[in-house]
Amino acid sequence: MAQVPVQTIHRDPQLFYWILFPITIVMILTGVLRHYASVLMQSAPKKLDQKAIREQRSLLHGINLRGNFHALSKKSFATRRDAIVTAFESGAYLKDPERAGQGQPNPLSDPSSMEGMMGMMKNQMAMIIPNTLIMSWINAFFSGYVIMKLPFPLTIKFKSMLQAGVMTKDMDPRWMSSISWYFLCIFGLQSVFNFLLGSDNAASQMAQQMGGMGAAPQMFGPGVDPDKQFKAEAENLAVIEHYSVLDDVEERLLEGITV
Repeated sequence: MAQVPVQTIHRDPQLFYWILFPITIVMILTGVLRHYASVLMQSAPKKLDQKAIREQRSLLHGINLRGNFHALSKKSFATRRDAIVTAFESGAYLKDPERAGQGQPNPLSDPSSMEGMMGMMKNQMAMIIPNTLIMSWINAFFSGYVIMKLPFPLTIKFKSMLQAGVMTKDMDPRWMSSISWYFLCIFGLQSVFNFLLGSDNAASQMAQQMGGMGAAPQMFGPGVDPDKQFKAEAENLAVIEHYSVLDDVEERLLEGITV
């Protein structure tokens, strides 16, 4: 059986030092500057309202009870369920009981929501502007260069990802262009940022946002009625058929013992 000939591309060795190293160093420095710029732009956290915290934590209490009821005895679960369902249906944990059924106010008219939206916009701008400038710089000076070859084989599906900016059809997918190296640095430098800046750094968080791994949505977002969420959770708790992991544990233990 004939072997596929190894594809060889003669490159200037200086491309490795004048393209790969500068792109990597610029990406690391940009991530460090982005982190400190985000720290400077970050506003001081405001003191949360006690009633708002109670509203959120009480709903979490109901969700946790629904997810872990099997660890409680039947009597203990029934006592907790009756107390929580009664409080949820009566609106005892609502921050504004007089606004029950009216939903949350318009976030554009809420100063605290506006500050949160401005903070998110600042973080997005701190991510978009540097990436746009670096992308323009790479396209202007390093577009079309093949800088390295990966030491392991790849399928043809990786060709469009690793050879962006190089319009060839017969090139081995292991060859990597300068633009593809830039995209890999965006997601591959998180461990470097964690080492330099700590695990809770703005550079890694922004890379996660680009990868679709952002923070979870808020429990009571704009337009969400807390009263409806409490009543829905009360219905979910009311229909649970209780069972315990300790039911008939003695019989199951004896059945598992072999003489």
